[in-house]
Amino acid sequence: MLIIAAIVIALLVGIDQAIKIWAIDVLRPVGEMEFLKIGNLDILHLTYLENTGSAFGSLAGQRWLLLAVTILGAGACIYILIRHARKKPFLFWSLVLVIGGALGNMYDRVFRGGAVVDYLDVQLFDFAIFNFADCCVCIGTAMLFVYILFFMDKEQKPVQEVEHGEA
Repeated sequence: MLIIAAIVIALLVGIDQAIKIWAIDVLRPVGEMEFLKIGNLDILHLTYLENTGSAFGSLAGQRWLLLAVTILGAGACIYILIRHARKKPFLFWSLVLVIGGALGNMYDRVFRGGAVVDYLDVQLFDFAIFNFADCCVCIGTAMLFVYILFFMDKEQKPVQEVEHGEA
């Protein structure tokens, strides 16, 4: 299972980086383009943005802090994946998504001057511009919460039955 995890994580990082390379080459020169529109309903644009912060631009410019938090968080997920997730598919896939997304954005922080390339811009409502790696982290985190809330207690060892003596 760990080999499968490593392969999928590498694929997620590869997909993330391939899209970001496309965004740098094609999207950065134009800045923005329509992507998904149904009739008059404008749903999604592709908008080039270099984000030096975390979610919603918070902690902008704090490259080393964001790298440290990412390393600690991804390290904790890797530890849990190795120690506890092999026979728990829902936990396994949630952690694989979180790790893949975290490593995709960490690559940007290390090799793109501390800025993460974002490009998905929802037009239906006011929301932050984000990327594929962010989607992986958010979906994986949501799955992790579902696992903790609904499955974790059921996988614990059953309570030993108390023997009742005859009266």
